[in-house]
Amino acid sequence: MNYTEVKLTLNKLNLRPKKHLSQNFLIDDNLLKKIILLSEVSKDDTILEIGPGLGALTEPLIKKAKKVYAIEIDSILYKFLSEKFSVYNNCEIINCDILKMDIPSHNKVISNIPYTITGPLFEKVFFNQAPSQGVLIIEKSITNRIFLTGSYKEFSRISVGVNAYLKPVLKHDVSRNSFYPAPKIDLNLIKLVPKEELHTFLLEKKRASFFLKFIAGIMPYKNKNIVNALVMFFKAINDNNYNKERISSILQEKNYGNKKIFSYPIEDLIDISSLFYT
Repeated sequence: MNYTEVKLTLNKLNLRPKKHLSQNFLIDDNLLKKIILLSEVSKDDTILEIGPGLGALTEPLIKKAKKVYAIEIDSILYKFLSEKFSVYNNCEIINCDILKMDIPSHNKVISNIPYTITGPLFEKVFFNQAPSQGVLIIEKSITNRIFLTGSYKEFSRISVGVNAYLKPVLKHDVSRNSFYPAPKIDLNLIKLVPKEELHTFLLEKKRASFFLKFIAGIMPYKNKNIVNALVMFFKAINDNNYNKERISSILQEKNYGNKKIFSYPIEDLIDISSLFYT
């Protein structure tokens, strides 16, 4: 869909784009083709699309994939999409908040994801024992955190989470003018593939849940030495079992030096979280 078609359709639906839902509609056919090419969709693929909007991306996905689940929170757009794609038997439009639903089984996530929920969405969709491939348009500042640069300022909770479960492989700049209305943020098109082998600690759900809680708890102290960061983490969760001396002893026993949080490789942070799992 181009700019004129999107405007006409929105007018017919009496719909004004909602900023809080990150409703920025794709109007660039070249970007659409790039997404499809990068996704390498085949008849063996089951696709999850989050926030399909007016269906510009949904339609070519339907024509290439075995199955498409398109999750749309807006009831007006849900009705529009349901009617638009009613002739296809391999597409299911679901009117729901992606963060509040049981996600259908899929092997690829292809989406211009809602920018306002990027962090929770990644945790919900990708941080699991069998993560899917992702081809996504996301905020450029998030891309910088995902593609590790070595800068502590860009090292964050999402940096660790994504790189624990996935391998970032490609990123491309995307023009804001590829969307209507043009978002006020810089964008990237990225591709993520599942890691060939997950760390064993992440293979059990309760342990993986602890790891994410652990990372969220220590990341506010990412520029501190890990012992001090852990002292503050356990104090914040009212766990009196770990004082500074015991934490130092546990780390020294496994030959982990008392370095700043952001300087540890991702695999080491997973290992360290496992030392404090009970």
